[in-house]
Amino acid sequence: MPTLVSSAKPLLRQFIRGSLGTGVAVAARAAGALVLNKLFATFAPAGGLTLLAQFQNLMALLTSLPNDGVHVGLVKYLAPLRPGSPRHRAWLGAAVALNALALLGGAAVLAATSRAGWNWQTGVVLVLGIALLTGQGLLGAALLAAGRLRSYIGLAVTLAALGTAAAAGMLLAQAPLPRVLLSYLLAQGLTLLPALWLARRAGVLPKWRPAAPVSRTALRGLGQFLLMAVSSLLFGRAVDYVLRDHLLATYGPARTDLWQAVAKLSDNYTMVFGAVMSSVFYPRLAALAAQPRQARRYLLSVLVLLVPLLAAGLGLLFACRSWLLPLLFAPRLLAAQELLAPQLLGDWAKFLSWVFIYQLMARARTGPYIAVQAASAVVFAGMLALLLPRLGLAGAVWAHAARYGLVLAACVAVYLRGRRARQ
Repeated sequence: MPTLVSSAKPLLRQFIRGSLGTGVAVAARAAGALVLNKLFATFAPAGGLTLLAQFQNLMALLTSLPNDGVHVGLVKYLAPLRPGSPRHRAWLGAAVALNALALLGGAAVLAATSRAGWNWQTGVVLVLGIALLTGQGLLGAALLAAGRLRSYIGLAVTLAALGTAAAAGMLLAQAPLPRVLLSYLLAQGLTLLPALWLARRAGVLPKWRPAAPVSRTALRGLGQFLLMAVSSLLFGRAVDYVLRDHLLATYGPARTDLWQAVAKLSDNYTMVFGAVMSSVFYPRLAALAAQPRQARRYLLSVLVLLVPLLAAGLGLLFACRSWLLPLLFAPRLLAAQELLAPQLLGDWAKFLSWVFIYQLMARARTGPYIAVQAASAVVFAGMLALLLPRLGLAGAVWAHAARYGLVLAACVAVYLRGRRARQ
């Protein structure tokens, strides 16, 4: 009788082939991020790397509801539909409406909490760039749902190349940092133009019908994913933003750059892992939502593959830390190697916990998903309050390791309890 994992071998082969297929996009995005980090660490003033990360965090906050909510749900609901069909158009229309509301809400929050050095003109440019990025993300999700992986990869490569080139040009021209950051955003937003062409060519972009009503069913369906994205925003990205602000105020820009170098290195390989999981693992898991037994086999087979693979990859990074950090950033940031071990340990646990959390997303389990995010944030805040006064800057990375170690333990415990209940 075949075992649970061996019976999932065809699905596992699909995961591996799909992962290799996204290699070009992942490599382009990772290379762009590495070059950008190196430029900011070398040519920007002290603290420039942290300011880049804070701006990218702000971008993520403003695009979180569309990208982590609406577009994730869109992939799930569009995947089984024929492009151009009435239901396909209904889901796309609902996604556009929800994205517009999210953009207006983000603009209102930005206006109400404007920071020093950011006037209304820069705010308008920021919102414009976010709107362009949101449109590109929606079209990319439609292409991914239609199985147009090559088009999706092409967009990812274009986005990485344009954003990095614009920031590099402005940095080398010694432009003020706010102008560098806005140029980086707008250049990425320009990928909306090739996205429109690719979507029209693939037939996933219907003809505009301004009188068409928005489907309430589609709004409710995508609304579940929007709620999950709200939890990620409040308990994830917003927490990171506040933490970075606190570290800047407490330790100063130059010292915070040490923590930021480790966090940026983590962001780079997290981007690689996230791209594979969101473009290969999640769509397949969502397609198996109506076949829970097959979905569990797929999840377990991927998990068995990732446990040693991630440990080996992160261990290799740790072994190379003494020359990798100066190479990727700047020699002055070599001292960041003291913070690397707990960061890598926490990331290993985080990636494995994502395998279980993606299952909640694929099944649209809004309540449990929000509960996991909230509990994780509470644990992280408690660990920070406990460890930062005692360990200083190192407390931030040890709190990260403790947070995701507990999240992974909880995910495994719930999975095993559910498996015993099914036997």
